Amino acid sequence: MILTIDIGNTTVTVGVVENKKVVCNGRCSTDINRSPEEYALFLIDFLKVHDINPKDFDGTILSSVVPSITNVLSRAVEIVSGIEPIVVGPGIKTGLKLGYDNPAQLGADLVVDAVAAIDKYKLPIIIVDLGTATTLSYIDENKAYKGTVIAPGLEISAHALSSNASQLPGVGLVAPKKALGTNTIDAMQSGIVLGHAAMIDGMIDRIQSEVGEVATIVATGGLSHQVVENCKHNIIFDENLLTQGLLVLYEKNK
Repeated sequence: MILTIDIGNTTVTVGVVENKKVVCNGRCSTDINRSPEEYALFLIDFLKVHDINPKDFDGTILSSVVPSITNVLSRAVEIVSGIEPIVVGPGIKTGLKLGYDNPAQLGADLVVDAVAAIDKYKLPIIIVDLGTATTLSYIDENKAYKGTVIAPGLEISAHALSSNASQLPGVGLVAPKKALGTNTIDAMQSGIVLGHAAMIDGMIDRIQSEVGEVATIVATGGLSHQVVENCKHNIIFDENLLTQGLLVLYEKNK
């Protein structure tokens, strides 16, 4: 049994994998002020809810895009499981060829997504990850990571709109029934959710035109489901892509 941890800008995602299947996963808010013991208490409670003994883990692996708390979570995992986690970073074996100008600038979460997608799906592939930011990554048929698109995520867009326009309220991130809103809420939801879906469709078209290939398209991330169902492209929704990518990396580096 393997414990996986992904530290995102907004959320820490925890997964438990057994026999290459995701048994359960959960989330807590990313908080740079929490101590290792506080994160350890969250992990203990999470495992208790799912009736998992922390001493049953064979190994642990952690990825992070928040360097300031990487060691904090690493220590929390060690407190709970007694195992020091593998940390995704420079020097780790990925099987991925990085066509990035500066590979050190590529987020660990994007690397993990790419590793999982290569393991599960037909190449070339475009990975759409909807989290704090919305990213589109392209991996070619030779397992080379060729580039990324980074755009403001849904929650950032919604917050920026309501915070900077005095007459616009906060709205839920759900799609309205039609593009043309007849009230403020529907109009904002159309622009934010349907507009985001249209942006993703448009960027997929641009990427495929640029590389001259038709790609498999996979979406993941906490905010992906409500957007993907409003896209025109055929997009596979994979809720556990990140967790499965961490498992693949664990197997390569254990």
